[in-house]
Amino acid sequence: MKWENNRQSDNIEDRRNQPGGGGGMFGGGRRRGGGKGIGLGTIAVAFIAAWIFGINPMTILGFLGGAGDLMPSQTQSAPANTTTASSKPTDEMGQFVAAVLGGTEDAWGAVFQQGGARYEPPKLVMFRGSTQTACGQGQAAMGPFYCPADRKVYIDLGFYETMKRQLGAPGDFAQAYVVAHEVGHHVQNLMGLTGKVDSMRGRISEREQNALSVRLELQADCFAGIWAHHNHKSKAILEAGDVEEAMNAAAAIGDDALQRKSQGVVIPDSFTHGTSEQRQRWFYKGLETGSVQACDTFNARQI
Repeated sequence: MKWENNRQSDNIEDRRNQPGGGGGMFGGGRRRGGGKGIGLGTIAVAFIAAWIFGINPMTILGFLGGAGDLMPSQTQSAPANTTTASSKPTDEMGQFVAAVLGGTEDAWGAVFQQGGARYEPPKLVMFRGSTQTACGQGQAAMGPFYCPADRKVYIDLGFYETMKRQLGAPGDFAQAYVVAHEVGHHVQNLMGLTGKVDSMRGRISEREQNALSVRLELQADCFAGIWAHHNHKSKAILEAGDVEEAMNAAAAIGDDALQRKSQGVVIPDSFTHGTSEQRQRWFYKGLETGSVQACDTFNARQI
């Protein structure tokens, strides 16, 4: 991937040299409201489901467990001393992420402009270990995630080693796909889709909630494809093998692949992100068309 062709975004918060927030995400906390607590099995499912290219797993826990205490609408903004912006990163990996984010800004800025709107880019927070967010305590073990409450993408860059060594998804374009997918969730937030899906929580069955989550995730995959389409059109970022890297990553983190690997059995009704085939197909649809309309997973008869 020719990421050097992109300008580096200024919307970076580099917290890697700040002390971690400390404390477990679920340990010692109190739930607001009634309802039964979330078991360890549910927590494990949420973390596996959101491990890569997913929305904040705390949001998934809200879907699975009813009224939770870490949903964006129920949390306070992050303390001011954890959100101090720093200068652009000087290390190569940090510069790579800043350049990918810059590419998403240019691509989505053009898409929104064509639609008569102005794109409001997210901030991207690089951290180590743990950090405070407006959606609760963020942990490196969660993988990258997007918090709708503060409109920020969070990533511990050590996650890229996990992609390479544990999931068999190496390559810089696969790494860029991670960022582009999370930015896709930000686009959904700007479009009001995130709020609409969240508003259904508690009003529909768990199976229906899971199905909505799948459509949300597949659309974010398609939006990542839109980024690649427009960024390549303007900056010629793609090199031989790049698309294959993204397809390989999408295959590695399909719900069916993750369930088969972790528990030896596939349970379609529990899917929250989509199968490997679906994730590959929707990313490619965005890449091929560059069209937001083509990414309408919510009205698609077959996903």
